[in-house]
Amino acid sequence: MTHWLCILNRENWKSVLDHQVWGVSERHRNTISRVTIGDGLFFYLVGEQSQSGRLESAVCGHADVASDVFRDIKRIFTSKTGETYPLRTRLQDVVSFGEIPFKPLIPDLSFIKNKKRWSGHLQGKAMRTLPERDVALIFKAAEK
Repeated sequence: MTHWLCILNRENWKSVLDHQVWGVSERHRNTISRVTIGDGLFFYLVGEQSQSGRLESAVCGHADVASDVFRDIKRIFTSKTGETYPLRTRLQDVVSFGEIPFKPLIPDLSFIKNKKRWSGHLQGKAMRTLPERDVALIFKAAEK
């Protein structure tokens, strides 16, 4: 089983919760094609501005992959470019952690090699694999 870090905004996290589905754009076809039933997905919220101020990046939940990847163009996700994120997989056992701040985890996350320029490990990606050590660290943070 592989664990993945899925990168999204808060509005799309609501869609994941409502529809129990994860989706990516066509340009991430090669990445999502490596996902298999039973894999675990952590959800990473990007930092963003809101009406009440800056919302920092956070890990917000976990789910298990429940289907093979399929194509669906129904608009359930938002995108600045109008993409529908048509390459999708169904989810099960979706759990919301609330928002666990991401920055305090960075010093201990092994997949982040450059701790000063950590966002480069996530920029331009829809999802990335996580080493088991990092999976344990995130689950431990979620328990608190």
